[in-house]
Amino acid sequence: MAKLEKDRYSASSLVRGLEILKLFRAEQPTLSLAEIANQLGIGRTAPFRLLFTLQSLGYLRQNEETKRYELTPKVLELGFAYLNTLQITEVARPYLEELRDRSGGSAHIGILDDTAVVFVAVQQARGPSTVHVSVGSRLPAHATAVGKILLAFQPKDAWEELLLLSDLQSYTKDTKTMMTAILKELDVVRKQGYSVSSGEFEVGIRSVSAPIFDETGRAVAAVSVAAHESFLPDDHVANCVLPAICDAAEKLSAFYGYQHVKGRG
Repeated sequence: MAKLEKDRYSASSLVRGLEILKLFRAEQPTLSLAEIANQLGIGRTAPFRLLFTLQSLGYLRQNEETKRYELTPKVLELGFAYLNTLQITEVARPYLEELRDRSGGSAHIGILDDTAVVFVAVQQARGPSTVHVSVGSRLPAHATAVGKILLAFQPKDAWEELLLLSDLQSYTKDTKTMMTAILKELDVVRKQGYSVSSGEFEVGIRSVSAPIFDETGRAVAAVSVAAHESFLPDDHVANCVLPAICDAAEKLSAFYGYQHVKGRG
């Protein structure tokens, strides 16, 4: 499209409004009307109207005493909207690679689909510790670490309903199939903020998982590490794997706008 034609369809007020938002930076977190007009190289009348509009939309606020403007948290919604359009696999890849390398196990991200976990991103471990889970694999939520952490961070009044929808099938001698035992474990998992599953779906396989939250505090996915139990002994899980998983989960949650509040579940 030729420049003249582009200019013809360009909404000048929208362009100016975005230019105003871009003026706010770490080195100048607040600006006066005069400063904004000066930096845009225009008179005060046009930016005053745009500032009023941006303020009414909630993207800016004005200090009543100093009359200076500053951004509000609502501008973050623009970034979150973009991030939420990204495939989680694209966002998560470098974090899963780092998690795999730090832990020595395979790193995964899974989401809850009714009573099953669907794995949407996978970084296989190098060598004999590899656990063969592929993108698209569906595993029972009640028998996996990813499933338990995602169930635990659903509303508590939905726990029994979700479990009743599942057949609570036994896969090994260690699979929990009694409703009371699972509900008790979900309560512990929710309080501690992570889950561990050892030999509950597949004999000899241990997995550790932590939740990924969005900006509303909803657990939208979970990150995990899985390997043979010999590669994930208790001391290695406590000293290396768990800190690495929680770090990855925290960083991925931040991408989705989650802001941790002390004491929040």
